[in-house]
Amino acid sequence: MIILGIETSCDDTSIALVKDGKEILSNLVSSQINIHKEFGGVVPELASRRHAEVIHIILKKALNEAAITLEDVDAIAVTYGPGLEGALLVGISVAKTLSLLLKKPLIGVNHIHGHIYAHFLLDKKPSFPFLALVASGGHTQMVKVFEHLNFECLGQTRDDAAGEAFDKVARVMGLSYPGGPIIEEEALHGDAKRYRLPIAMKHDGLEFSFSGLKTAVLQKLKSEPDYNRADMCASFQKTVIDTLWLKCKKACDTHSLSNVLLCGGVSANQALQAHFTKLGKEENLSVSTLPIKLCTDNAAMIAVAGFYYHQHNKQTPSPLYVKSSLAL
Repeated sequence: MIILGIETSCDDTSIALVKDGKEILSNLVSSQINIHKEFGGVVPELASRRHAEVIHIILKKALNEAAITLEDVDAIAVTYGPGLEGALLVGISVAKTLSLLLKKPLIGVNHIHGHIYAHFLLDKKPSFPFLALVASGGHTQMVKVFEHLNFECLGQTRDDAAGEAFDKVARVMGLSYPGGPIIEEEALHGDAKRYRLPIAMKHDGLEFSFSGLKTAVLQKLKSEPDYNRADMCASFQKTVIDTLWLKCKKACDTHSLSNVLLCGGVSANQALQAHFTKLGKEENLSVSTLPIKLCTDNAAMIAVAGFYYHQHNKQTPSPLYVKSSLAL
């Protein structure tokens, strides 16, 4: 079964073709970083416009790379939320049109489910039940997955997402957008113990908060104008990673889970992957990570989620509408 995946939830236009939920025939992503960089973050109207400009080009390239035609596609999976309303609308419009023209099933996919199901593209499939940490620019959630399509959110951020905190801290330090990769690079040359930064809600259940951390960095910069940028990046990054680990470990202990999956753009951070892998071994937790291309927004994860939706007869809302605040 070949599924065409479409992902346009934020600022990446992506088309993928995935066979039998495991073989990536193509997975192309058109990034908008250069468009939004001068604004220090994603501008929704510009994102929507760019999706509309490039999506048909990306579709044609993806089909060529997979060496198939649209007639070979068995179903179309598309992100319908959560995300930016205008951006999602572009992807859904294309998916609906293709579904009608080709008379192929249309599968609406939850973006968060997509990040989790990216792990099912790996040779070693996750073992149920597991804890999925979804950390990105817009989301920080811990999800218990009992079995296919059976999810429970155990905790999430009350304010900024982890990736959002990276972007905001980068901005106050005069670094460009997106902040995650730049801070990670700077941190390689810094002393992570130089600045003491707070872990918010350290003893308060399984929820996160990152807005206070951002504020703490800003206060440090104001009180110490000649601060060491590499040390600050390293200290900030370590605090985010420590926060994520602390909450994940608590969730695993509380819910008797031994398998942890790292998902979302922030999970591409190599220091985070190394920290979780190291402490996971020490705590007898199995930690699964993804290659960078499957951490960030991509259509292969939407296609594989769509495959499992189809296998387990999950119904797509009809008619399919954008749901920018779609829940887990």
